[in-house]
This record gives sequence, C-alpha cells and structure tokens, in this order.
Amino acid sequence: MKKLINVLILILFVSVTSYGQKIPVDTIFANYYQATGGKKLWDSIKTYTLKQSFSAPSATPYTADISVSIPENAMYKSKTIMRRSFVYGVKDKEGWIKVPIGSKMDVRDLSPAEQTNMRYEIYDQLVPFMDYQNRGFVATTVGQETLNKVLTNQVELQGKEIKYNLWFDAKTGLLVRKKETMAGVETTTDLSNYTKSDFGILYPAKMVEINTVDKKAVTIASQLEINKSIPEEVFIR
Repeated sequence: MKKLINVLILILFVSVTSYGQKIPVDTIFANYYQATGGKKLWDSIKTYTLKQSFSAPSATPYTADISVSIPENAMYKSKTIMRRSFVYGVKDKEGWIKVPIGSKMDVRDLSPAEQTNMRYEIYDQLVPFMDYQNRGFVATTVGQETLNKVLTNQVELQGKEIKYNLWFDAKTGLLVRKKETMAGVETTTDLSNYTKSDFGILYPAKMVEINTVDKKAVTIASQLEINKSIPEEVFIR
C-alpha cells in the first residue's frame, strides 16, 4: 500500500513538473526567428512580394502575385486563372476588387469581411505572430504534440475575429503546421521545403492547405522576395 502511494505521488510530481515546464510562447517565437535568419532581419522587413502557384486534384490551377507594404498596411493580390486576372487590394480603410470585363476592369468594393481577411493576410503570408501584441493578439503555449512522428510545441494565437493554432518543430524551431479559424471555417496548412530567400530569411516554399468548406487539399508553391521596390500605383484603387 505504501509503495502504491509513493508511485502515485511520483506520477503526480512528474505531471505537475511537466506542466510547469511549458516553454514560454515568446521563447518559441524567438526560436523560430533565430532558425529562419534572426530577429534583426525580421525587424527590417518593410515590403515583400510573393509569386505563388496553386494546384489541386480535379481543379483548374491558378497563380497569384502578391505585393505588401507593411508600413502602409497595404496589400495587392492578382489571381490569374485561365488567362483572366482578378486584382484585389486593401490600403488604410479601403478595399477593392478589379474584375476583367472585356478589355476593361470593373472596380468594386470588397465586403468588410473580405477586407478584414486581406488585412490579416498582410502578416499571415509571412508569419501570423509577427508583431502580435501590437496587433491585439493574445498568445499562449498549449503544450507539446507529436505530428507525423515529429515532436512539436503548440501555440494558440487569439485575435478579435480570428484564431490560429501553430505547431513548431521542437528540434528545429520551424513552423510546420498552422490552423486558422475564422467565421466558422477552419483552414489547416502544412508547411515544408524551407528555402533561404536572397534577403537571408528562410520561408516555406511548399504548403498544403485544406479547409472545412472545400475539403480539397491545395498544394501551394511560393517564391518570396523581401524589401523589393514596389511601384506606388500598385496600391491605388
């Protein structure tokens, strides 16, 4: 009986100790920044561009060109499918879409929900936890979890209209999965093929994304350029 009590006390002690040893969320973020080029480089990002290609089984592939100015809180996105390009933009409190009709572009307002989503994308296209406190997010460490035989540290990042769950490889510090929950839709993305940009920052060149609406896995290939000069007219409605 005494031996059993001692075993139970030991199990309780191990559980409490393990709980108390959760890695602080800012340490997890710092490890990511360090693994991908260093916080000094990340803090110097002002603009970036992305060229992406999207493919999925039984679906027409398409491409996207994205330009972002973080200081201007501005984003341009051109989606090209079957030789037709649809242009989306946000800057300050404005949001618009340009739809090709014949040889002209019809300019319309983006809905408030679409504008909100694009403003989150300004950071999410890099990492959703960038400058998270000043953007009104609360981050907490959830604990450790094994994904595809890899031990990870999970973080929850809660915003006003959106929540992220983030899984970081416990050994490398890299972000390997993120789950975004917004307006009742969950989007899970697995990130891999980390590649060094000319700027010196590592980024995931391959992502596989699936959401609870389409339920189709979409493979995304990306090329990132940082602090490239972006023409001002790109962000004009």
